Amino acid sequence: MADGPPTMGVEEEFLLVNPRTGHASPCAEQVLARHRHHGPLPDGARVHRELRLTQIEAATGVCTTADELRYQLTAARRVLAGAAAAEDCALLATGTPIGPGPATPPPASEGRYADIDDAYGAVVADYEACGCHVHVGVPDPDTAVAVVNHVGRWLPTLLALSANSPFDHGRDTGYHSWRVVLQSRFPGFGVAPHARDHAEYRRTVGTLVECGALVDPDQTFWLARPSGRFPTVEFRVADTALTVDHAVLQALLSRALVQRALADLGRGREAEPLSPQVAAAAVWAAARHGLTGQLVDVAGRTRRPAWALVEQLLAHVREPLAESGDLAEVQALVAVLRADGTGSVRQRAVAGRGGPEVAVGWLTALTVPPALGTLRTG
Repeated sequence: MADGPPTMGVEEEFLLVNPRTGHASPCAEQVLARHRHHGPLPDGARVHRELRLTQIEAATGVCTTADELRYQLTAARRVLAGAAAAEDCALLATGTPIGPGPATPPPASEGRYADIDDAYGAVVADYEACGCHVHVGVPDPDTAVAVVNHVGRWLPTLLALSANSPFDHGRDTGYHSWRVVLQSRFPGFGVAPHARDHAEYRRTVGTLVECGALVDPDQTFWLARPSGRFPTVEFRVADTALTVDHAVLQALLSRALVQRALADLGRGREAEPLSPQVAAAAVWAAARHGLTGQLVDVAGRTRRPAWALVEQLLAHVREPLAESGDLAEVQALVAVLRADGTGSVRQRAVAGRGGPEVAVGWLTALTVPPALGTLRTG
């Protein structure tokens, strides 16, 4: 591509827990207050609290290469982990709590988070789910909507690749992404409805707000959507990544899907609307089975082995990955994931051998990557 691949950025949500017991620890405000003492964040990166004080989020700046993204993700994780340790907390990269803990975290006390608590009641009372959100740059809002239409069929496969939330406060749920099950309780969840343009998309969101189903236009839980804050398509499908490499893989695949969609739109190829029920079945199957069983091919409306759909996804984005110089890296990251298993598989194996307390220590170690050297540019 003459102007290079689209820009990308990642938002990572983490849990804060007692490092000895695994119980959720509401120390987000303290961690935020002291994070500057544990090293500078890269330019453009930022950290802030989330819905619960047991959660915290780190967001990268705008990145153009995998190396730049990996550097920013690594730096932010190390800064937050250092600040958390100083408050006798551990930073965990998991989609839902692995250790036992209070079933009802303390509610938000003010602002938008309090409005969310008030609107959704018991549905949100025990919500401590953490995701990995990828932003990919697009030219304009109408293009963002057209791209969202194109990427919908691939979202369940991205979810299966990211699965990293098998537990719910110490209970093995039998799912690979319990986070998605928790999110499915909210209106505005799943694969976004097909829209002709951004005006139609805005009308759909506005109607849900007017009906009281959403607190505001930013409250949708659609797994990919036009961002309301940035000139991007926002992928919200992935569980929080177990490792930086897993987050980089999600970002590169998401960017490649956008590149492929832009190329198809340039050729006059609009996406066909998907069956909402089949799309919902595909999301559920990915949450239930991860990469260990049969998933649903949304376009083909049939079940297929999970890894067959992964190979189909890789074939679909092979050309944009080659254009951006990311093909070899994605192939290597997928090979490691296939050999080692997703975060959900690995969490379950460690907890099965040593219990939740051992798994908390293991998760803590994997969350915090080794320091990287100064980012190479050029």
